[in-house]
Amino acid sequence: MLEHIGIKLKIDHARKTTARSDVQGAAKAWKLALARSARDAIGLEMTIPELRQTRSSLAELLELPPERALIAMLEGPKEGLGLLVISPEILAGIVEIQMVGRVNATAAIARRPTRTDAAMVSAMIDKALKSLQLGLAQSNDLTWTSGFSYASFLEDARPLGLLLEDTAYQVLFAEVSLADGARNGQILLALPADGRGAPPKLVEPPPSRAAEMVFGAALGEQIMGSQAEIIAVLSRVNLPLDRLLDLKVGEQVSLNEAALDQICLEGRDGLRIANGKLGQNAGMRAIRIIEHGAKTSTSLAPGMHAPSQPAQIKAPAPQAEIKKAG
Repeated sequence: MLEHIGIKLKIDHARKTTARSDVQGAAKAWKLALARSARDAIGLEMTIPELRQTRSSLAELLELPPERALIAMLEGPKEGLGLLVISPEILAGIVEIQMVGRVNATAAIARRPTRTDAAMVSAMIDKALKSLQLGLAQSNDLTWTSGFSYASFLEDARPLGLLLEDTAYQVLFAEVSLADGARNGQILLALPADGRGAPPKLVEPPPSRAAEMVFGAALGEQIMGSQAEIIAVLSRVNLPLDRLLDLKVGEQVSLNEAALDQICLEGRDGLRIANGKLGQNAGMRAIRIIEHGAKTSTSLAPGMHAPSQPAQIKAPAPQAEIKKAG
């Protein structure tokens, strides 16, 4: 009874002397991780009616472990050390469920924890820490909760001042009940608050409708402003390979189906885009676009007129002159 009162006094002292942490998410994740690990690792029904998160200095942390509690040392990233403290009542229940298959409602025998006790809780501790890390995978709390695992245990709290770094700690106090209230006690988790673990993998929220419209407009502007090469084809001629190889400078090739009002506009891939008529506009050769497959007429668009003589076109007649390259 006196021991139980002593634990309560230390918990009340921690409530008064430690400042509330503004870190969110870890308390809820730890509550779920503890209950799940007890169930999955050792088949123990654990409920956590209350869980508090505080930020403590090393001096304040050293006052929290109750007498005859099991103190598990945790090793983490960048040589960081934390601790997990299990009160005697909860330790007794964890041992009992594994030894006799049930949790006794009688008072726990006052004794120091042993290496056997530590071995029987280590699997549950590691499972709870891994579950905590998974639960905070997308939270900023991951930086101070990730990468920790069970390392060893201490029989009492006296060496903690030499082992732990003199820094601030995030402390999670869990009020624990086992087997429908057969045993009640506390589990305390303390980890360095400076955050030495992996950063969270934050999931970006889906873009809003306005953002999609802005992105679409910007993309459309870039696409519509890009350069597209269009080829105007007057005619095509098929020649045997030997005839093509025998072509000489000055020879002419007949363009049997060439017509100034039947210009084909094609892309670089050879696909037809539209038809057009050849003319002039502002002193430059121009092509008037007509509908694909539409019947052409001899009239040209306003401002365009047919060239005065075929010589103004590179292929002026139904024949093309072969010119020396260069």
